[in-house]
Amino acid sequence: MSGGGFVRRLGANAARAARQGFARRQLARDGGLWLDVRIGPLLHELRPSAFPFVPPGGAGLLDLLRILHCAAGDRHVDGVLLRFEGAAPGLSQVLALRRAVEAVRASGKPVAAYGDALGIGEYWIASAASSIWLPESGSLFLVGLRAESTFVRSLLDRFAIEPEILRLGAYKSAAEPFTRDSMSPEQREQLEALLDDFYAGLVEAIAKGRTLAPEAVRARIDAGPYHAAAAREAGLIDRSLYPDEIEDALAALTPGRAADEKRPVKLAPAASYLALRAADVGWRPLLSDLPRIAYVVASGLIRRGSGARGIASDALRGLLERLAKDDGIRGIVLRVNSPGGDGLASDLLWRAVRKAKQKKPVVVSMGDVVASGGYYIACGADAVFAEAATVTGSIGVVGGKVNLSELYRRFGISKEAIERGTRAGMLSEARGFTADERAALRGELAHVYDTFVSRVAEGRGIEPGQVERAAGGRVWSGLRAQALGLVDAIGGPLEALREVCRRAGLVEGQRWLLEQHPRRPRLPGLRALVALALGLPIDPR
Repeated sequence: MSGGGFVRRLGANAARAARQGFARRQLARDGGLWLDVRIGPLLHELRPSAFPFVPPGGAGLLDLLRILHCAAGDRHVDGVLLRFEGAAPGLSQVLALRRAVEAVRASGKPVAAYGDALGIGEYWIASAASSIWLPESGSLFLVGLRAESTFVRSLLDRFAIEPEILRLGAYKSAAEPFTRDSMSPEQREQLEALLDDFYAGLVEAIAKGRTLAPEAVRARIDAGPYHAAAAREAGLIDRSLYPDEIEDALAALTPGRAADEKRPVKLAPAASYLALRAADVGWRPLLSDLPRIAYVVASGLIRRGSGARGIASDALRGLLERLAKDDGIRGIVLRVNSPGGDGLASDLLWRAVRKAKQKKPVVVSMGDVVASGGYYIACGADAVFAEAATVTGSIGVVGGKVNLSELYRRFGISKEAIERGTRAGMLSEARGFTADERAALRGELAHVYDTFVSRVAEGRGIEPGQVERAAGGRVWSGLRAQALGLVDAIGGPLEALREVCRRAGLVEGQRWLLEQHPRRPRLPGLRALVALALGLPIDPR
């Protein structure tokens, strides 16, 4: 037993004792408690850092899911109020939140949803609530789904810029905005399929939540948008309320409350409930620590190197190595949201995932888009969870350059080079590829493509031929990806956490600590400044 660990656990217990005292004042213990859950326009995967002495900006996705999960089984919570405060989060976040709302409803607790104006994403979540409210001047922008592509080939032609792009996979469409003036038949086919899946999910959700027939939902979508009164007449919302009328409406929804009871409803902020109940694991044993599960968020374009921008291969690889070596970490959930990026960096991270899972279970939870290099990383895990609306796959390769020789000629720019080696100028923008260089590049891309297919086959435990049928650069919805064997199950962060706990041998009801990564200081450079001031070594993380 280390002295540092003992002191840390003692401090955690002291902090819990203080929180418990605060909870007695903040949270009702005899019922009558409604949770005030606010869903903002920029819903981060993890709670955003705050500056010192400044309250945090709001809950992240994982926080909201834990709050709703805890509330479903908490006898002190009478119901949940959802307040939408801006544009909806991504579709994967929408579906995870809707599933959490359905779980609260299934526990017998009412859920009310309120917003000044609701769009598609917000309404997708809100339709699972028992009551939906808008102010009289509010609106419901329910008009369907649209996928749009922008093409700049004609603009590039005006400036004599010639994209020279090679791709392996007929559906690999990343370069089409630069090489075409319209969608290729393959791109149109895969976008049609995605929209069919997403639209069917939207219709099914509204039909279930509002007790309407699917054809009636489609007719209402075609008739949108709606002002509040029209939405109420169409059966899409329940009442028109202003914010000052919400608490009285909640009182009427509270189970077991007498109609003439005057006691006000107690609204508790979701952040307080998270700290005092949802994230509370109980008293920490002093002589040993609780098992820990690491939740790692990897979001953005994949690139080589380090730093906080996107998914940096050195930074994420180093983190996974440290977590794999930490005996206190029993399992890792890797939350991935990436359209891809650098192929070499993707392979380095695939290797890091494979090495980590030799020491402990690694489960991937997919966000809105986990395609190309993002899927390359994910397929190395023990299990992969996707939302029905996750865009995934894109098992293909694209590469090339732009040829600016004609642009240079028009502007009177000339370049002259001396070379040694037949292909020394292969990547120069001052000329196009030669036939030999084009063949060489195609060979390199073929090698990357074959490696990608073999990685997927190995990671998913399926034959390369089966991977080829799902490859070709095509993207799939989570539902279709599951049918193709690219993912294991439909689910989000909570389902991935349950799976990693099961694989780690943690039994139902066993306590464990959630450790979220990447960890960043509340103020950039603050940790280093404190370390320097105290004469301590600086942690490079």
